[in-house]
Amino acid sequence: MSQLTSKAAKLAVVVPVALVGWLGYHFWNAYQPEPVHLQGQIEAQQYSISSKVPGRIDQVWVRKGDHVEKGDLIFSLLSPEIDAKLEQAKAGEQAADALAEQAEKGARTQEIAAAHDQWQKAKAAASLMEKTYKRVDNLYKEGVMAEQKRDEAFTQWQAAQYTEQAAYQMYAMAKEGARVETKRAALEKARMAAGAVAEVEAYVADTKIVSWFDGEVSQVLLHPGELAPQGFPVVSVMDMNDAWAVFNVREDALKDYQMGQSFDAVIPALGDKTYTFTVTHVAVMGDFATWRTTDPAKGFDMRTFEVEARPAQPIAGLRVGMSVLVESAQ
Repeated sequence: MSQLTSKAAKLAVVVPVALVGWLGYHFWNAYQPEPVHLQGQIEAQQYSISSKVPGRIDQVWVRKGDHVEKGDLIFSLLSPEIDAKLEQAKAGEQAADALAEQAEKGARTQEIAAAHDQWQKAKAAASLMEKTYKRVDNLYKEGVMAEQKRDEAFTQWQAAQYTEQAAYQMYAMAKEGARVETKRAALEKARMAAGAVAEVEAYVADTKIVSWFDGEVSQVLLHPGELAPQGFPVVSVMDMNDAWAVFNVREDALKDYQMGQSFDAVIPALGDKTYTFTVTHVAVMGDFATWRTTDPAKGFDMRTFEVEARPAQPIAGLRVGMSVLVESAQ
């Protein structure tokens, strides 16, 4: 009887103590702050590949999901207008080059010879008019010829002399060739025409568009036969090596997500593994995209700030739009 009484006494003590402990634990746990669950999503750098010139899509050489590298051909355009402009520019360049060459070489041998012959002709005519004037002057002095005739002969002689001088200057100019200024002007026009050809050739080269980036094709917006306006994105490329997570953090929790701070997160799409992220950007301005009233009596509302965080190490299998979950104590 004494043993039974002793066990009953112990149970009477243990059970209330256990019950009190259990109740105390649950009361303590109930008053502990609940963990804050923060959800963000993965974003990545996206590039739009377009052309500087309009045209009709000839071929698109990639499909969604293809991996491209810098320098890979993405699409090509058909543009007869640019081809026609190139022909015009090349013709203008050849004409300008010919004029510059002509200015540099000067007059042809035949032109110089012709100018010399014209000078000799004018010289002979001037000599004849001089002799004629002297005969008329002698006759005038003898009283046989009127003074008017002598004056006319003298004027014709003077005109012949001026004609001879003009012919000589034309001959000398033909021998000398173009002026320095004329040669320089012709040369600059040739350079200008060459620049026009280079400009159009650059447009022609831009009808074959290559990627400037490494990444994965995320969208193909235009297809062969469709018109592509100038600067319109034809293909979009996503660089998953340049990915980050975006969160909207309430201002009361922003102290835990300052620049350079690291935290652990789970990406459900990739399993239960934990990944480390580092904060690389905190928005300079908050908004009310998600908000709640913390104290209705005082009317104080919580703003949120956009926070960007990049993975500390590359994450295999990461895709844009994947959820990122962070759990922290309030």
